[in-house]
Amino acid sequence: MSIVGLTGDQIKAQLQAQAGSAKTGANAVQHGGTHYKQLKFETWDVILDWGLGYLDGNAVKYLSRWRHKGGVEDLRKARHYIDKLIEEETRK
Repeated sequence: MSIVGLTGDQIKAQLQAQAGSAKTGANAVQHGGTHYKQLKFETWDVILDWGLGYLDGNAVKYLSRWRHKGGVEDLRKARHYIDKLIEEETRK
């Protein structure tokens, strides 16, 4: 495998394919950046596997990407979704 002239993302994709762990289907495509590709597990797969709803799923989304995309603003967004979830849960 020659990596001369390849970008970091291209090298990573080649290594994943070689290891048999290349992402397939919708997981192989990301629109608008690479912040989720840096994670071992796709956030939406975790959300689906854990059976999360809209509010807690969005909190997990923002928590998973804050270091790679939105920084503290993503932490604030996650907190906002958690605050709304707490409101809904305490109304029951």
